[in-house]
Amino acid sequence: MRYLPPFSVLKHGVRLVSLRGQLKVDMTYEELLDLVKTLLRAIPFDEPWYCSTYPDVADAVARGAYRSAQQHFVEHGYFEGRLPFPLEVDEAWYLKTYPDVGTSVSEGAVISALDHFVRHGYEEGRRPGEV
Repeated sequence: MRYLPPFSVLKHGVRLVSLRGQLKVDMTYEELLDLVKTLLRAIPFDEPWYCSTYPDVADAVARGAYRSAQQHFVEHGYFEGRLPFPLEVDEAWYLKTYPDVGTSVSEGAVISALDHFVRHGYEEGRRPGEV
C-alpha cells in the first residue's frame, strides 16, 4: 500500500516560530530525522532491486537484523547514500551537464554516466536528468 502523509500531519510534528516577521521551523536533529523517515516510508521502494544491489542488506535481512530491506533503507540506507530503486539517468544530459564525468568515462574511471551517478553522482547531489 502506498501512503503519503498529508502536510497537516507532518506540520503537526514541528514547532513554528516567528523570527523577524517570518515563520521558521524549530526542531531538534532527532525530530528532523523522524520527519525525513516519515517521508521515506512513503516513497516507492524496490525490495528485490535493493537486496541485489546491496547484498550486505540482503544478508542482514536474512539474519533477522531488519524486518525488511525497506526498514534498512528508512533507518540507515538513505543516510548512507543508498538508492531505494533504480533511477534512470539521461546519459546525454548528464554528460553535457557534468563534463568532468565525460572525462572520467573517456579515461576509464567509470563505465558510463549511469555508473558514475550510482557510484558517486547521487551522493554528490548531482541530478540524473533535467527536472
